[in-house]
Amino acid sequence: MKTDLVIAYIGGGSRGWAWTLMSDLAMEGALRGVVRLYDIDRQAAETNARIGNALLSRPDVVGKWHYEVADDLKSALRGADFVIASILPGTFAEMASDVHAPEQYGIYQSVGDTTGPGGVLRALRTIPMYEVIGKAIRDYCPEAWVINYTNPMALCVRTLYEVFPGVKAIGCCHEVFGTRKLLAAMVRERLGAAGAPGARGGSEVPGASGATMKDIEVNVLGVNHFTWIDQASYGTFDLFPHYKAFVEEHFESGYEGTEGENWLNSYFASGERVKFDLFRRYGLIAAAGDRHLAEFMPGRMYLRDPETVRSWKFTLTPVAWRIENAEKLKRKAARFAAGKENFELKHSGEEGVKLIKALCGLGSFVTNVNFPNRGQIDSLPEGCVVETNALFSRDSVRPVEAGKLPPSVGELVAPHAIAQETILRAAMARDAWAAFPAFMHDPLMTAPPGEAEALYTRMLRATEKYLTDYTL
Repeated sequence: MKTDLVIAYIGGGSRGWAWTLMSDLAMEGALRGVVRLYDIDRQAAETNARIGNALLSRPDVVGKWHYEVADDLKSALRGADFVIASILPGTFAEMASDVHAPEQYGIYQSVGDTTGPGGVLRALRTIPMYEVIGKAIRDYCPEAWVINYTNPMALCVRTLYEVFPGVKAIGCCHEVFGTRKLLAAMVRERLGAAGAPGARGGSEVPGASGATMKDIEVNVLGVNHFTWIDQASYGTFDLFPHYKAFVEEHFESGYEGTEGENWLNSYFASGERVKFDLFRRYGLIAAAGDRHLAEFMPGRMYLRDPETVRSWKFTLTPVAWRIENAEKLKRKAARFAAGKENFELKHSGEEGVKLIKALCGLGSFVTNVNFPNRGQIDSLPEGCVVETNALFSRDSVRPVEAGKLPPSVGELVAPHAIAQETILRAAMARDAWAAFPAFMHDPLMTAPPGEAEALYTRMLRATEKYLTDYTL
């Protein structure tokens, strides 16, 4: 059982996931080792190394890690036990085209990183990058476990397996966590107070007032950001009847009780109305945030225009805000590195370190993960990357057989899995127009064929510096 580890962090200049990892590692005393930070923005990686190494002398830090800046991918990966990947494929200029160019054709996207027009273009940029990463892992650390956080999640993981079938890669996403938190809030509200509606005998259920995400057990099935739950329980309680009543109670007004954020002052919060609407229509619990779920459905449903979006109580995230926020984080990183601001240690709620512990043999647990379909969802194509629960234990990830999506939901999910394969093949062949069918037939595409072609051409030109070896 090895607990003195080498972690290669691709995208090590990150000011989001990297700081999350640093904090969680610092608070975990069972692991120690070296984190090699590799980033095309070397200065950002060097800043993170200073931040991470400053933690070594703090008395509240129990996980002792040394942070190094790697000169290249080879030196980052050689002999690594774990590889973490969280990169921005391209710049905010390309993202601005992904998200905002379609708006001139009446097509709105709340995120634009997984599906829809923006998801297709982002994938065309990302897949060649992940080919390079996958081959480097094959050559320099073939036994390493790879944890991916980059979007488009499914295609990143799928590409790694395509170029290196022996890779041990998984994709981690916290969207299902948000739904489990929502279910825990429902349990506290409905079962945790005497006389609450739905409580057994009209009385409080022991422990329910303190229910948290970890107390909620779910069966997860779908593709990343378009996941569904067909079983949910709190102890011996089947949560579906309670959720049905909860949805009816909160559908019109929305529900904003899980994170302390209001959708009016946060680009990431929502009133859960999309999630509730999907439950009323299909009878399963949609298990991602409303901003993602809306993008997988026909464009006239939730994303018709900004007014429609507001009526469903979520928001469109402008790239201008992301640029502004990135500058704020850059200044914050400088203050951390200079010791002018304290780097606060707190448990992030993410499971990356917990996964690493389990894979090292320090316990086992079940959580949702993105992994190639090897029968865990029998209604989706073999080999496509699906999201289900999996059992993590020493050097092992065993996906849990999730069953079959009902036809009404399967007909929504399957086209996205098929489109992802179309995009993968186009990118591997470096033929951008081979991905156009996925672009044209995406549910968000409301423009007629001629306009769709004009939009696709425009978006390809906006990202062409990342498509230099493509046929455009």
